Amino acid sequence: MAIILDGSGLTIEKLVKVARHHEKVELAPEAVKRIEKCRAMVEEKIKAHVIMYGVNTGIGEFSEVVLDDDQIKDFQKYLIYNHAAGIGDPAPEEYVRGAMVSRANVHAHGNSGNRPVITQTLIDMLNKGVTPFVCQKGSVGASGDLAPMSQIALLMMGEGKAWYKGELLSGKEALDRAGIPIPGLLARDGLATINGSNLLTAMSAIMLYDSNRWLKQAEIAAAMSLEALKANMKPYSPQLHEIRGFKGAQRSAAAIRKLVTGGDLVEGKIKCKVQDAYSMRSTPQVIGAVHDALAYAKSQVEIELNGVGDNPIFFPEENIHLSGANFQGTPVSLPMDMIGAAITMVCVMSERRMNRLNNPALSVGLPAFLTKGAGMFSGLMLSQYTADMQIVEQRILSAPASIQSIPAAADQEDFVSMGMNTAIKNFQILDNAFGVLGIEFMAAAQALDFREFNFGKGVTKAKEVVRRHVEFLDIDRPLYPDHTAMKELVKSCEILDEVEKEIGSLE
Repeated sequence: MAIILDGSGLTIEKLVKVARHHEKVELAPEAVKRIEKCRAMVEEKIKAHVIMYGVNTGIGEFSEVVLDDDQIKDFQKYLIYNHAAGIGDPAPEEYVRGAMVSRANVHAHGNSGNRPVITQTLIDMLNKGVTPFVCQKGSVGASGDLAPMSQIALLMMGEGKAWYKGELLSGKEALDRAGIPIPGLLARDGLATINGSNLLTAMSAIMLYDSNRWLKQAEIAAAMSLEALKANMKPYSPQLHEIRGFKGAQRSAAAIRKLVTGGDLVEGKIKCKVQDAYSMRSTPQVIGAVHDALAYAKSQVEIELNGVGDNPIFFPEENIHLSGANFQGTPVSLPMDMIGAAITMVCVMSERRMNRLNNPALSVGLPAFLTKGAGMFSGLMLSQYTADMQIVEQRILSAPASIQSIPAAADQEDFVSMGMNTAIKNFQILDNAFGVLGIEFMAAAQALDFREFNFGKGVTKAKEVVRRHVEFLDIDRPLYPDHTAMKELVKSCEILDEVEKEIGSLE
């Protein structure tokens, strides 16, 4: 069933369905009427020579320059040419598709002043698989993602480049092959296509979706390590977390209890310490804090997905237009900076548990570096090095981009969000997080193979999935294939899917 865009119901999950899984989209009939009504108002104002920013004036520092009737016709074309100023490699297809569905949902409010055919062309490109070539770098996140969105807008004139059925073609050829008419750009159409933080918001939505699934796997890996280390499970009691009150911690503790249910450890059959190290007993508080951060960031991103991020904004009911700064990416970039740091924090704790699994002074009877042949063999000694390197990179990338504004446009645009930097570095942080967690999974599975007691049902299933991809390390072998296989396994979410199939949802 197609996802209906009406300006109000676009969730992160729906965006991922369109961007990643090519779900069809439709514009709600009432949205079409709103767009038509707003466009009629804009055209009346143009005829009346009412001064409107970006319609019959220049933009940025040139906003005081009024254009004559002949200039208005060509201005949108030159606006897009000038702003199509990105650099380097193309953004992945799902990012661009996410930006397109996000932008179409802005138009659905009927406050952007574009012709309906512009919105419909975005939808046709999504449904027929035409994906513009968009350089990922170039946006400062205000006035929106101007550079990348302009490469999408080039297709409205039959220009630029786009992928269609696996081929990179000229924009015109891609649209022709897909049977999509070229709408051209009239007054306001160009700026209405580009003037919002839609690419960084789409990237943030995708990142939050993937981070939630990664975080649930962090709980699975933690449960495996806790059983391997014979942890005291009393710190996971619901009473502890209910009395403090944080919802994320309550959720995390419940998930880990669910994973170890049925095992000897949680049933008190295994002797454990009175109190464990923080990396073992603080997991619900730490992962829980990230659950709460993800929930907040999701709320902000979904407000942006369903709001009117544009400039100027037209109000047909009042017959007015207002110029402001609703393109500003800070409401998204600030919480998303927090998410990058939060993912890094969970990885730091993951590595600390992995360290305890390796260290014979801390591992409660496990062999040094999880090998039977210590001295001749080094086991998982170097796996920790690989995790550490990735975490240091994450820490470097966790510095917030939202405070890094550099003024531009002759100081007319003297504070910008740098939200694209946030979005790009967050995916780098998450990519490393797949690797760090994969190493904990591998170490925990190795440690569990040395234990001779029954594990929780969820932990048992997770270990089974790990063993489908990486064998027990009996004697030393090159580990880079195993590390890479585990990274891809975490990225695929196979462990999560299999465990949830076995014991139910971890949410």
